[in-house]
Amino acid sequence: MSRIGRQPILLPAGVEIKLDGPVITVTGPRGTLTRSIPAAMTVETGEGSLLVTRPSDLKQHKQLHGLTRTLIANMVEGVTNGYRKSLEITGVGYRAQKIGDKLQLNLGYSHPVEIVPPDGISFVVESPIKLAVLGIDKELVGQVAARVRATRKPEPYKGKGVRYSGEVIRRKAGKAGKIGGKK
Repeated sequence: MSRIGRQPILLPAGVEIKLDGPVITVTGPRGTLTRSIPAAMTVETGEGSLLVTRPSDLKQHKQLHGLTRTLIANMVEGVTNGYRKSLEITGVGYRAQKIGDKLQLNLGYSHPVEIVPPDGISFVVESPIKLAVLGIDKELVGQVAARVRATRKPEPYKGKGVRYSGEVIRRKAGKAGKIGGKK
């Protein structure tokens, strides 16, 4: 049996679960998330917890077992605490600012780059070189953070660009000078 899939999902106070066939809806203090789970998996509600079970030991059912449990656990975590992805900007003159709900990035292009957040996502600019993406849907937070990073990926020579906090960029050596002189 799957080690992850067989663990129960604990429901904190204030979190409600609604099962409607293959669709699961999780409501909590921060909002509501809805997701369709594989029809083969069954979700049983217990006293303050959920348990995901699979119908057989087929390879596909084993694969979906842990995935389904993790997706539901991420929904519960999102509606209680939310998710945050931090980004850092490195480079002379590179900076971020928030204008209304939009994020405006100056990254060395001839024009500023504006990113409009989708529903359920917000940007926090802690300083001109540090920002964060906040939301209750883990998948969407990661997707938007990746889109912000893709506006100017860190380059390997000077390390300039947008990177995740704690991300290590492999640096390359610059151009080697000629030995001897002109010929």
